[in-house]
Formats: sequence, C-alpha cells, structure tokens
Amino acid sequence: MSSSSSLSRPAPPVVIPGSGNHIILNPLQRGNPVLECIRNVGKEYGDIVADYQVGRTTGVLFLSLKYHRLHPEYIHTRIEKLGHHYTLRILLILSDISEHKDPIRELTKACLTNNITVIVAFSFEEAGHYLTIFKQFEYKPPNMIKERVDKDYVSMLRTTLTSISKVNKTDVETLRNSFGSIANIAKAQPEQLANLPGFGQVKVKNIKNAFEKPFRNHATNTVSFMASSQSEAGNKPHDEQTEPGPSNKSVRDPSPVWDIELDL
Repeated sequence: MSSSSSLSRPAPPVVIPGSGNHIILNPLQRGNPVLECIRNVGKEYGDIVADYQVGRTTGVLFLSLKYHRLHPEYIHTRIEKLGHHYTLRILLILSDISEHKDPIRELTKACLTNNITVIVAFSFEEAGHYLTIFKQFEYKPPNMIKERVDKDYVSMLRTTLTSISKVNKTDVETLRNSFGSIANIAKAQPEQLANLPGFGQVKVKNIKNAFEKPFRNHATNTVSFMASSQSEAGNKPHDEQTEPGPSNKSVRDPSPVWDIELDL
C-alpha cells in the first residue's frame, strides 16, 4: 500500500533558480539523505549544473567516497560539465569509508587544477550544516568572521603577544605589570623573563625569537645567495671560470632553485 502511494506521489517540480533565500537543488539529488539535514533555509529544485546552488555565484558538487570508489569517473565528468559557471565552486566530499586519505588526496589534486574548493564532511548532518551556513551567510560581509580586537593599548598588546606560541593572556598581564610596555618587553633579557612566574625555557625562547629573529629565513637567504653567485659566475670571462677536472667530480652539484623558492 505504501509502495503504491509513493509511486503515485508527484515528483518535485523543476523550476528556474530564483533570487530568494532558497537553496537550489539539482534533480539528481532527489533521495539524497543530506536533503533532510538542510534546515532553516528553503529548498527548491532547479535546472542547474551543480548539485546545490547556495548563492548566485556559489555552486556545490556533492560526492560520497563510497560512490566514488565504485564510479571513479563520475566526479571528473561533473567537474568538466561544471566548467566556470560559478565564481566559487565547491566539492563537498562525504567521507563514508575507512580508507579515505588516498581518495581525498587525489580529489584535492583534481580540484586544485580546476580551481575548486574542497570541503570534507564526515556525516550527512555535517554536510547539510555546511550547505545551510553557506546559504545563510550569502550576503554577510567577510569581516563577520574576522576577530574583533579593541583599539585600546591593552587589547592590542594582548592580541600581539598571544600570537607568540605558548604565551597566554595571563602571561601578557605578567609581562605588562613587570615591564610596562612592549618596548621594554622586547629589550628584556632572557634571565629577566625566566624569573617571571609561569615562564619556562620554551616560552622565553619563543618570546626572544619573536622580537629578535629575522623575518627572512635561512632558505630565503640561501636562494638569494645562490642567485647572486650564479649571476656573478655568468659575468666572469670564460678563461676565469673553473674548468671541470678529476678533482671536482666528487663535489655534488647544487640543487636547482625551485620556483616556489624564487617566489619567496
């Protein structure tokens, strides 16, 4: 009796996506349990290339890893059809298998190539929550999720110093009461810091590194030195350049400079 009533039940209508507060659903998603987990926002079916349109410029493809294991070509076909239809393209992955690291790694590579953002959910409830939040925050300004810092001196001092590893708000108050200003904290000797309550060797070292360690790391300096050395070697006359000989065969050639290091 129930089966006959379900067969006679009309399918949800396919409509052109509107501009309201509804998430637009692809008809292919009918029967997906994630639909029951989308709450507090409206839902309507529409003729879209994504699985879920959670904003006028945001489209989401949904993929279960269990389904991906059986049909690995499916998501690549969907990505190809998606093309550049949306400004923000998202692949929402449902991790419903135990061995999920390798497939997620491969999917991430494919998404990087196609400029798609990857979000991993570990339950239908979590996946539905992500879709809901994207729709609810469609017109919210980005500074809504930005940390709010008061502009007074104490608040800015607290925010600055707690960015140092191992330093908490209590430590900031200890430093402020002991030294008075951030300039005096920066000039404090390690022995002075170590005498403060709650300050061990690691915390003292992190504080001194934050104020004294150069911003340019060793890798960056090495790249600069190698680039300058190569340019100087190229400007030398041919007869001044060192010719390879038997004594130089044991010397290992320097590794080529990576593009990412040149960017640094």
